[in-house]
Amino acid sequence: MNPHEKFQREVTSNIESLGKDKDLQALSRVWVREITPHKYAYNFTWMGRPIIQFPQDMMAMQEIIWNVRPDLIVETGIAHGGSIIYYASLLELLGHGEVIGIDVDIRAWNREAIEGHPMSKRLHMIEGSSIDPAIVARVRECAAGKRAIVVLDSNHTHDHVLAELKAYAPIVCVSGYCVVMDTLIEDMPGSLLGKDRAWGLGNNPKTAVQEFLNIHSEFEADKAIDSKLLISVAPGGYLKRVA
Repeated sequence: MNPHEKFQREVTSNIESLGKDKDLQALSRVWVREITPHKYAYNFTWMGRPIIQFPQDMMAMQEIIWNVRPDLIVETGIAHGGSIIYYASLLELLGHGEVIGIDVDIRAWNREAIEGHPMSKRLHMIEGSSIDPAIVARVRECAAGKRAIVVLDSNHTHDHVLAELKAYAPIVCVSGYCVVMDTLIEDMPGSLLGKDRAWGLGNNPKTAVQEFLNIHSEFEADKAIDSKLLISVAPGGYLKRVA
């Protein structure tokens, strides 16, 4: 066994051990619960744009992009643009690929900042509902014949996320991922979710993922990513296409 194989076996063993450590998993959930009122995810930027994600999840996305080497990354939900800039920068390092970002409302100042960014050359934004049939058709046309991965991070209601999964999961390449963000909503106390949200316990990305997986055996939740990260906004949401 060469040193690289030996190291990778050690890493695999570490991850399996983390997956079996129920106390550590519970502690991680407590940590996430306690930092949520402080809007922890808002504290980070990527190349100058607010990314509004946990750093741990962005590390996982980097590993996925490096391994899959997609031609296309589609993300629903743009906000300040940090995540689409992040994905575009990784594709720039790989030397190929493009990002499509979709949002129902791209604020003028965000559009200006994103379009003025050096990484804008690798991304394209579409304004409108991610489940609008015309937009879905447009994205599917762009994805035809390409290795694609998808990130869903817009409206977090069960029905909306399930509609996004049905619309965009089919474009994901085999061994690629459809990553559903904010599945942690189902695991959080209702008091932390806010009363002005359309989503909540029993009506969120995780419940949509569970329904989707029940009828789509070509995808499975990558539990190794959950075990490795421990701290994540998307537990159970890293859906790998296996067929």
